[in-house]
Amino acid sequence: MKNYLITGGTGFVGTRLISELEKQAHHIYILTRNPEMYRNTATQTFLSYDHHPEDLPTIHGIINLAGDSLFGYWTKTKKASIRSSRMETTERLLQMTRQLSKPPEVWINASAIGFYGTSEDLIFTEETTASGNDFLAEVVTEWEKTAQQATELGIRVVYARFGIILGREDGALPLMSLPVKMFAGTKMSDGEQWMSWIHIEDVVQLLLLCLQSEKIAGPVNFTAPEPKRNKEFTKMMATVLKRPFWTIPAPYPIIRMAIGEMSMLLLKGQCVLPNKAEEFHYRFRYPKLKDALTNLLEKED
Repeated sequence: MKNYLITGGTGFVGTRLISELEKQAHHIYILTRNPEMYRNTATQTFLSYDHHPEDLPTIHGIINLAGDSLFGYWTKTKKASIRSSRMETTERLLQMTRQLSKPPEVWINASAIGFYGTSEDLIFTEETTASGNDFLAEVVTEWEKTAQQATELGIRVVYARFGIILGREDGALPLMSLPVKMFAGTKMSDGEQWMSWIHIEDVVQLLLLCLQSEKIAGPVNFTAPEPKRNKEFTKMMATVLKRPFWTIPAPYPIIRMAIGEMSMLLLKGQCVLPNKAEEFHYRFRYPKLKDALTNLLEKED
């Protein structure tokens, strides 16, 4: 049995990861702003961010998944929250880690493929060292640099660069599939923007691999090996849901006007390949988009 300290443990990825860790008989210490809202169990202990690290047993690994959602109109206040929620939580974790009697073996820090910036032509892998220059790229770069300080304590650090995570009830898919379900499925703008996606089950299993494999460090792209352009992705959703796919696109100006700068999440993208996962022989449960969408959507009808 090992002890893991996790932030974002009540979120989309965190709850599913914790469930798998429990199956392996590990104990999870979950940092949250409101621990009184949750009940401790034999395998879960909820702690506040003010908890004294000296009271903790040996922590074998840290998983930092906390961060304000990217969804919402990107006002100055919202963008500040996106940035500060990530940096402040990571800084607090670093402070706690320095006070532990023994440093953990591994630190997995959530990140995003937004690190690479956007492109319709380039292909990005973990070997790509240059970051983009938009807002998300700047946030991710700063986030990773903050987490990198853990290496000074002799901790193996992994940056989990998440792509578009597909889940049945959470994540991006319910919102993305809604127009298709309402018989209004079409491409966004010209539909050429890349969508580098991954099934939630593969996210969890790849996180477990990163926790357990002592040789994995640095950036790891959490994306399936079959990225798709927006028009192909949406057409596949329509096929799985047995709905029409219309060739008239949703126009860029209207989308931009409706949701502002956040529209870049829909209108721009990047083609990202999971080279490191494949290097360490990870076998994707859902390497193909059709299989992933069938698993998550077809059962609804």
